[in-house]
Amino acid sequence: MALGNMTHITEFVLVGVSDRPDLQIPLFLIFLVIYGLTVMGNLGIVTLTSVDSKLQTPMYFFLRHLAVINFSNSTVIAPKMLINFLVKEKTMSYYACATQLGGFLVFIVAEVFMLAVMAYDRYVAICNPLLYMVVVSRRVCLLLVSFPYLYGLGTAVVVTPCVFSVSYCSSNVINHFYCDIMPLLTLSCSDTSVAETIVFISAASNIVFSMVIVVISYFNIILSIIRMRSAEGRKKAFSTCGSHMMAVAVFYGTLLFMYLQPRTNYSLDTDKLASVFYTLVIPMLNPMIYSLRNKDVKDALWRFMTNPWDFCKAR
Repeated sequence: MALGNMTHITEFVLVGVSDRPDLQIPLFLIFLVIYGLTVMGNLGIVTLTSVDSKLQTPMYFFLRHLAVINFSNSTVIAPKMLINFLVKEKTMSYYACATQLGGFLVFIVAEVFMLAVMAYDRYVAICNPLLYMVVVSRRVCLLLVSFPYLYGLGTAVVVTPCVFSVSYCSSNVINHFYCDIMPLLTLSCSDTSVAETIVFISAASNIVFSMVIVVISYFNIILSIIRMRSAEGRKKAFSTCGSHMMAVAVFYGTLLFMYLQPRTNYSLDTDKLASVFYTLVIPMLNPMIYSLRNKDVKDALWRFMTNPWDFCKAR
């Protein structure tokens, strides 16, 4: 079905985080700072893990791609959101809305599975350290890092046309700050049961499959750490995976809050608040989590800040 064949609407109006006029400028400044920190933090991680010779390991290779995903996901949402704080007409064309939803799905699904890939990497590093560079070879790294992007793209290709194949012929006001699935489906004047079923199956399978990988990986990691006789070894193992465990807990905690709350308690305002967290706040926090708790990243940042020219030549 061609996109838009069943609709009389050519554009949507985004309500935004708040429709109160007196809050638009303060919210603009808050989210401008959040997006600025997101850009600096994630591009900083990408730069450091690309040019520092001591950060050329699979763990930092995956961290670099998580930073790329975080930066991309925020950039799909934040610029239009920031513009809407400053303009009176908060409109978005039908096809721009579909494109934004597709881009969001690509990167949010990619993040879910990139965190699972990173959990598997930590499992191999801690539970099979002697075989680490064999099991997680360069070829395996490329395959593992390609999967989240391809799966995210596949999800977007399937889900986005489903959402936009229903008929939008009455209200075009989206109670959200970007084109998200549920706020869009609530506007439809046709049967949305098929689209909602596909969305539910996709979201549930993505979360469950990735969480199984994460839980199994960390269950084995914890068992391996408990069996270690050396206190220094246990400390090193915990420091190696501590940052990732924190990032996983924050991200999955938000998703589970979204999808496991009773349907009777669901509201678009709650959805909006959770969306702010996992589309804008978490991408800002991840670089801080990985840099402040990681000695190698902090050392690389210090070398780069004190002597960037020699730092780059050394690479």
